[in-house]
Amino acid sequence: MSALVLFDFDGTLADTAPDLAAAANKQRIRRGLEPMPIDVLRPFASAGARGLLRCALNMATDHPEYEATKVQFLQDYESAMTIDTRLFDGVPELLLQLKSEGLKWGIVTNKVTYLAAPIVQSLGLANDCAVLVCGDTTAHSKPHPLPLLHAASEAGFSVDRCMYVGDDIRDIQAARAAGMPSIAAAYGYCGPDHPVETWQADHCVHSARDMWPAIQKIIG
Repeated sequence: MSALVLFDFDGTLADTAPDLAAAANKQRIRRGLEPMPIDVLRPFASAGARGLLRCALNMATDHPEYEATKVQFLQDYESAMTIDTRLFDGVPELLLQLKSEGLKWGIVTNKVTYLAAPIVQSLGLANDCAVLVCGDTTAHSKPHPLPLLHAASEAGFSVDRCMYVGDDIRDIQAARAAGMPSIAAAYGYCGPDHPVETWQADHCVHSARDMWPAIQKIIG
């Protein structure tokens, strides 16, 4: 019997941090500040503009300049979001393995469609991706379970034949709320606030190359 493996995108399938960090640093440069090292910005990449602007400019969402800065950040990112973005090592092989085993896979991301879809296409993922659910596809985004439930429905799978893989605590929370087993991608961005060991994922992997055995355990 087939199964559906759903993946988060940023920090799980694709290393988008270099282009996200570059857009964040453009906001610093506009203010006469030196660019920050990507390794400092990387853990905030899964949180998008909110996390990156907090790190790069110490700018919270209630800051009077936040909305205008966010718009500029997103414009800068959209104009250069496929420059240094790559699939993580082991991801192409993993997706080929899933295909050879007769399994389907899809993407559930909080990234909005106009940003996510072109990157998915650029990385050569669009043809084999069974379903793409973005941050604006449903009325709620992760950690709400609705995006995962919508993805399962759109791909034609019952929840008990699905699993979710992600690099943020919100991914694991969404999977649990949707009734899906979860795999924590500890090689991803993971965020600075909650250690991976505290997420209560069903499995935890430290490389995409280690993902297949965890998937096998879930599908039995």
